[in-house]
Formats: sequence, structure tokens, C-alpha cells
Amino acid sequence: MQSERVLVVGGGLAGCEAAWQLAERGVAVTLVEQKPLARTPAQVTDDLCELVCSNSFRGAALSNAVGLLKEELRRGGSLVIACADETKVPAGGALAVDREKFSAAITARIDAHKNITRESAIIDALPEGPAIVATGPLTGDRLAADLARAVGAEHLAYYDAISPVIAADSIDWDRVFRASRYDKGEDDAYVNCPLDREGYEAFVREVLAAKKVEPRSFEDTRYFEGCLPIEVMAERGADTLRYGPMKGVGLTDPKTGRWPFACVQLRQEDAAATAYNIVGFQTRMTFGEQARVFKTLPGLERAEFLRFGSVHRNTFVNSPRLLTQALELKARPGVFLAGQIAGVEGYLESAACGFVCAVLLAARRKHAPFDPPPESTALGGLLRHLWTVRKDFQPSNVTWSMLSPIEGLSKKLSKSEKYEQHYATRALDDFARWFARNAP
Repeated sequence: MQSERVLVVGGGLAGCEAAWQLAERGVAVTLVEQKPLARTPAQVTDDLCELVCSNSFRGAALSNAVGLLKEELRRGGSLVIACADETKVPAGGALAVDREKFSAAITARIDAHKNITRESAIIDALPEGPAIVATGPLTGDRLAADLARAVGAEHLAYYDAISPVIAADSIDWDRVFRASRYDKGEDDAYVNCPLDREGYEAFVREVLAAKKVEPRSFEDTRYFEGCLPIEVMAERGADTLRYGPMKGVGLTDPKTGRWPFACVQLRQEDAAATAYNIVGFQTRMTFGEQARVFKTLPGLERAEFLRFGSVHRNTFVNSPRLLTQALELKARPGVFLAGQIAGVEGYLESAACGFVCAVLLAARRKHAPFDPPPESTALGGLLRHLWTVRKDFQPSNVTWSMLSPIEGLSKKLSKSEKYEQHYATRALDDFARWFARNAP
């Protein structure tokens, strides 16, 4: 089996990283990219790993979860991070690149690797294994349809509506209350931020006035009625939001003994209750405007955002139900998914998904025991996100809430001290031990 060639479909960050990691481990790889025969509406050049939305891989500091993920990949020999470091441009505390030079660097290194053969072809159906499918959020219609047939159409999404996530310790717990609507379910299932009429009307005005991200030319703006952006709901009438995600009926505020005029609900995001998402608050407001507007809500004045909301086109599967922990399709053994189609969000997370998928596949081919990265690492936490069954699975960027918690830390620690000195230090130590067992 070790001599059997692996097919990698997709020349984006997940596909190229996966191909590189396999090749570095002595596995022969055929990397198939549809360019120049065809392009998605977002693609412009014929190079691999084309960055179409931003030149930034986001924050570099270890006090950020994304900075930790970046450092883990760097220490793991990531092709994407190596080429990003080579082509970086000044960007303050972020890692940003010259997009054209970055893509050219990736392409040159892929083409020069003795174990990688690159081909141009349009793949319209799931291949036979061993194969990694990393075709991204704009996966072609025919391939997506074949994937839907294999897994069940109800488990494949084409549009992504993500609510913001905030750190639990940044909530003002004196200004909120726990309750389920009409006392159904567990009493502490939701955290509620009550608003009176004046506060609600002011919030709606801010939502309507906030700067929005314009849809890209290739995105269909016909939203699903079940997951409308909050600004679209606000545009439909002054009371639309309070009869939707901000309805206060059935929620008795213990301070007043009455139902609030409107209410924003927070739902626990992780088992350790370190993070909460704002229920139903998908939005196209810019990240800066989200921070400003949502901090006007009672109890969220000092909110720390672990993830901002978004609404955009995205093809992805319900990973916890459809994939094994090694990212293999249960319905098609030997076929693996990596990148955004597997349920991660963002360029860096896509590369990380390709990285871990390839490492685990290479180990399997050597008949080594299944050895995923520890959940104390950013890489392992991101993978755990793809394992965790939940009612409404949504793709996500990496956040601190994905990592296993450290109990007993002093609440007096600053965010930087907590994450950089404790979580990041632990993660890098654990990553080093794991990678020593899985290095090329």
C-alpha cells in the first residue's frame, strides 16, 4: 500500500499542503487542479494556492489562537507557512503576503518535488481511493452533486451562516440571566441579554447604519429564510428582529419579573463553557462594526470576540456525522476530505486541515496506530471541532474554546498571560511530542 499513489483533488491551500506533507513522507502524489482548463468565479490566475479574498493569514501573536495554529504549522514543516514567511509584507501584528509571489512560490515548490506529479483535469465525481478531496467552498456543481449522492443531500450545505462567538469571561454576568423559553429544557441552557424598548430601537438603528461587507461577484445573495442576516431582518421592519432572534416572550427576567421587550440569547459553544455564540446573529456587518454594535447589548459591553459572524457561499459537509476522526468519508472508504469542504473556515485553517489529513493518512499507510494531534493543541482543537456532533454544525475558524481547558488558572491573569504563557506554552510542548512521532 505504501507504493500506491495518492490522488489529491484541488490546488488550493488544503490540497497543496496535503500533497506536500504526503510527498515529504515518501508518498507518491498526483495533484489535480482544474486550472487552466476551468476556473471558479473567484479565480483569476493559473497558479496554485491563489488567495482571492485577502492577503492576510491574520494575527501572528501567540496570544491569539490563530497565531498558535500558525506556529504549530511552522514547526511542523508546513509548505504554506514556509512560503508565507518567504513572501510576507509589513502588516503590523499579522502575517500578510504578496499574493502573487506567494502563489508563485507554492507552485514552484510543488512542481519541483520529486514525489508530486501535477495534472490539469476537471473532476466531476468522487474518485476512487486513496484520495484527498480538497476542492474548497466553490466546489463544482457536478462534483458537489456526486458528493451529495454519496452522503445524502441533507448533509451537504452550499451556504454558510455563522453567528459570532464571545469569550465567557468577557460577559458581564450581573447584567444577564439564565433561562430557557417558557422554562422548557434546562434552566441554564441560554444566557439572556434583556433589552427595553429604547435599547432595542437604538440597537436596530445601529445595525441598519453599520458598514456591511459587499457580496462578492460570485456569491448568490438570495438568502435562506431560515438564516437571514440580522440586517436584512431589520430592513423588513422595526419589529422584525424582536419577533425573530431577539424575541423576549417566554423569558422571565428575575430582576423585573416580566418578559423583556426584546432579548438576545447566548448559547454555550463548548463543553467547558468558555465560549458562547449569539444565537441567530449571522451578519454581513464588517468585523469592526460587529464589535462596536454588539457591545451596545446589555452584558456584552466588554465582549471579547473569538469569532465574528458571517454569511457567504460555502460548500461543506456535516463532518461530525459523515467523516471519521481521520477525515475519511464513512460512505466512501479511502476518500478523505480536507479544507473548507470538510468544515473549517479560513485560509490558515484549510491549510491546517490538509496538513493533519495528510499526516494521518501517511501514518495509516505505514500501519501505525491512529495518533491525532492532542486536543491541547490548536491543530488538535480544530480537528476536534470536526468530530463533535452538534445540532447545527457550522464551519469555524480556530478559537481558544476548541482547545482542552486548563483548570485552576487565576482569574487575575490578563488575556495575554492566560493564553500565551499557559495555553500556547502547553500546546507547543504537546505538539512537539506529537510531531516527533509523525515527522517525515
